[in-house]
Amino acid sequence: MKNLNHKTRVAFQGERGAFSEEAALKLLGPEIELVPRQTFADLFTSFDYNNADYLLAPVENSIAGEVIASVALLRQSALKVVDEVTIQIAQHLIACQGASFSDIQEVQSHPVALAQCSKFFTQHPELKQIASDDTAGSVRQVVQEGDRHRAAIAGQLAADLYGGIIIRENIHDTAENYTRFVLLSTSTEKDFKK
Repeated sequence: MKNLNHKTRVAFQGERGAFSEEAALKLLGPEIELVPRQTFADLFTSFDYNNADYLLAPVENSIAGEVIASVALLRQSALKVVDEVTIQIAQHLIACQGASFSDIQEVQSHPVALAQCSKFFTQHPELKQIASDDTAGSVRQVVQEGDRHRAAIAGQLAADLYGGIIIRENIHDTAENYTRFVLLSTSTEKDFKK
């Protein structure tokens, strides 16, 4: 059993407001310490630097399929799956205050989020897709820069957290949009201190 003298630290890929944060809170409750990591590579080295007690990694989306970068790193690791959670994903087009849909020329988000919205981009071929490390980080950047020509794809939590406005709701391809996450540890034991 792990001997934790602190709140359970759970690392996830992305910034605060990411879907991975939502999944961690659903699985483990609000008493955990969230540890945002910018990339999947950063996430999977969290144990090496004693940054986390557990990792939460997305492995599969019902629209986009396998989360390739995450699953590849999981397969290369010796980490053990100790639990899992599936959450429903609602992708929204989020912009800075004052922007309207007609202003938007570029849309940025994580590649898996962009893939979940392929029908939206087919209907709007004038919009340039820009891949980034994170959904929530894309919202933060769009809002901070205040560029009305750029929007991000992410969830409600990111819009609320960073002060973005949702200019198109539920732009994912189907209503049945779910992502499965696995909770990873260096051992098969699970002991959460809240």
